Amino acid sequence: MITPNKLQKGDTVGIVSTARKISKEELTPALKLLEKWGLKAVLGKTIGAEENQFAGSDELRASDFQQMLDDPKVKAIWCARGGYGTVRIIDKLDFSAFKKTPKWIVGYSDVTVLHSHLHNFGIETLHAQMCLEIENKTEEARESIRTVLFGEAYSIEMKRADSVAPLGILKGVLIGGNLSVLYSLVGSASEMNTDGKILFIEDLDEMLYHVDRMMMNLKRSGYLKNLKALIIGGMTEMKDNKVYFGKTAEEIIADLVKEYNYPVILNFPAGHIADNRALILGREVEINVQSSTINIQFSTSRKSYIGNHKS
Repeated sequence: MITPNKLQKGDTVGIVSTARKISKEELTPALKLLEKWGLKAVLGKTIGAEENQFAGSDELRASDFQQMLDDPKVKAIWCARGGYGTVRIIDKLDFSAFKKTPKWIVGYSDVTVLHSHLHNFGIETLHAQMCLEIENKTEEARESIRTVLFGEAYSIEMKRADSVAPLGILKGVLIGGNLSVLYSLVGSASEMNTDGKILFIEDLDEMLYHVDRMMMNLKRSGYLKNLKALIIGGMTEMKDNKVYFGKTAEEIIADLVKEYNYPVILNFPAGHIADNRALILGREVEINVQSSTINIQFSTSRKSYIGNHKS
């Protein structure tokens, strides 16, 4: 996997919306944060644009993202918000220049489309909080974005809690994102090969039987069979019918993969939660499971893009 170059103070970050509409005013906290980090921001044409729920037409969102991909002055692209819409533009994008000069793509939720698609190019991406509501996240969540963008050593420590993970150390490449989006990409050009990798999943506002249906699809598609481990992040604001499904989202997932006998880590600090820590997707991680804690160390040995701002 290729790591985009680390940022330096004075670099420019492009902000666009690949999905739902957003106003410039809603970006104020994110812009102040970038300024605090010593970075400049350039806003795309999708900021303030509107076509029903979207940040402008598919054509506008695609051309806006394309411009940020191709602009050598833009060192990272921070997606303004999620919602729905990235899959509508993914096949309109030309990644030829990006593959020659990769840059960090930052976001989560609907941005999982980009994470999954770019993983197949062998390029790392950053699963992290988008601009919207950055002020409502923990300081650790905000700082984790800066840490990765500036190329500093990075790890996450959490309580072992209810994780079904034996004591010991395992290594593997971390992939994944939003469960609903990953489910929607099965069979498409953006689907990832999960064999031998550590899969992270999270989701928001889903019916519990939908979670079961999506997981059954991934299981029957072979998506879950050969994992090194499964990490479950926030399963937030899940809903149930009047006739109860009978299990939580975490219980549904853990039960469907128990036959595979790989570690399942629960309550991971990432997803639609306040403590949404950054995850370097495509990076090898070392997971150290101890009696009361789990430590995830992101490897620092990697191949970076050779060009300006070498790391």
